[in-house]
Amino acid sequence: MDELDRSIIAQLAQDARMSVAVLARRLKVARSTVQARLERLETTGAIAGYTLRLGEGARVNRIRATCLLTIEPRAQPGITARLKAIPAVERVHTTSGRVDLLLQLGCTSTAELDDVLDVIGNLTGVKSSESLIHLSTKFDRAV
Repeated sequence: MDELDRSIIAQLAQDARMSVAVLARRLKVARSTVQARLERLETTGAIAGYTLRLGEGARVNRIRATCLLTIEPRAQPGITARLKAIPAVERVHTTSGRVDLLLQLGCTSTAELDDVLDVIGNLTGVKSSESLIHLSTKFDRAV
């Protein structure tokens, strides 16, 4: 990946709906160059897809939380498969710290969050869990 590829990704991270023509104009390269680069970035998996990022206005009625899990040795594949079946579990990351998995949750109410945390805590192989409710987002640089 070279500087042009990184510039294309940076522009699309700000506005994934940007047309190839506008992208080419902003980067001062030919439209065909941008189109070829996009195709290569998609084929190689550097760009996995184009998505919508919700603003705070759309997240007003969402309760966000992080759940930290410590799990039994060799339990991760089974736990990960069961977590995929829980719609409120938006992301699952492995970690190198004191916990094994970091989960990002999104719920519509505290009652739903409480139920989801109970389900997660009762999964076979989960040794302990800790949850942190997100109060506000000060800034978000996630791409």
